[in-house]
Parts: sequence; C-alpha cells; structure tokens
Amino acid sequence: MWRAPLLSCLAGPALACDLALALAVDVSGSVDASEYATQMQGLALALRDPVVSETLVRARAQVTLVQWTGSSRQATTLPWTPIASHADVEAFAARVAADPRVWRNFSTAIGEALAHTARAFEDVPQCRRRVIDVSGDGRSNEGQSPRATHAALRAQGITVNALVIESDASDLTGYFWENVITGDGAFVVTAQGFDQYPEKIRQKLLRETTRQVSRLEE
Repeated sequence: MWRAPLLSCLAGPALACDLALALAVDVSGSVDASEYATQMQGLALALRDPVVSETLVRARAQVTLVQWTGSSRQATTLPWTPIASHADVEAFAARVAADPRVWRNFSTAIGEALAHTARAFEDVPQCRRRVIDVSGDGRSNEGQSPRATHAALRAQGITVNALVIESDASDLTGYFWENVITGDGAFVVTAQGFDQYPEKIRQKLLRETTRQVSRLEE
C-alpha cells in the first residue's frame, strides 16, 4: 500500500517531463542493410523492455529518433513523442522498427549529428534532463569534430552517451570516450559487432532510464 503515494507523486504535475531522450542512429555507408535492420529492431526491443518502458512512463519522457551520416545529412525521422503510458512506448517502438532508412552511402559526421540533435531540444524546454543516445561504428571523418560541439552541449545541459559497435582493432571505444561523450555521468557501452547491438542497447537504455528514476526517489 505504501507504493501508491510514491507512484502518484511521480505521475503528478512535478513530472511534466523529466527526461528528453534523443536516439541518434548511424546510417553511414559502413552500415549495410542487414546491420541497419539489426539496429532498428534492437532499439525497438530495448524500448519494449519492461523496466525501460516503466521508467520512461514514470519519467513522462519525450523521445525522438534521428538518423545521421555525413555532413548536412541528419534527419529527425520520428519527432518528439510524449510517453505517458506503456501503450505510448509500444507505439513508438513500432514506429522505430518500421522507420525507413534515409541515406545509404555517405561519410561519418558525428559532430554534425550532435549539433543537429542538440537543436531539437529547443522543442522540449519543459524537460529537466536532456540526453543524446548516439550509436556508431566508426570515427568521425567529415564536418566539425565531435569535441567542437561539447561547449555548446554543456551550455544546454545536454549529456551525450554512446554505444560503440567495434569491428576491428582501432579502439573505437577509446575514441568515443575521448571525443564524443560529454556531460554529467556520460558513458560508453561497447558492442563487439552488430550481433551484440540488441543486447547492448538494452543495457544502455536500462542504465540511462533507471539512473534517472533512482534520482527521483532519493
């Protein structure tokens, strides 16, 4: 019986939106059609995870999806969507799974992707916490460097976390730690190839969302 007041409090006016989560997916030329499908299906499954779904609902989250590749090729393919129920999570996950790919054969412009996604937060000023969840399988090789965006991201209170898809011995994880992530508690999760992506993105979303709810309950 003691849980009811807590849940009522979390669902009340003080929690109009506690988390704005932007999911930024790499669709550069190094990602083939099968790998793209693995990312989108894996992301949809991760959103449907019972704990992830519950915490998004309790946080009254706003969620959006961005596809990105080379310079001037970033698109918000699913606009900010309010999450007030498990049905909202399911509907958004279904849209993610069915989201058609926008580009196929271009470079990797991580800095441009971060800058584009950061601008989207202007549309959800009511959200207390702002997070970009970026995934990628390569280093930035076009446009502004990711580090060049960090000052502006911090000024907007945006945290960037990353899921790295390793495919060789180039230590992409180290590159993302040093150049891509930023903000309070920012972290990197590593998948050893696309086959591990579904489980790793689930772990990543669990870490992001449950961390948020634990802070609310402190």
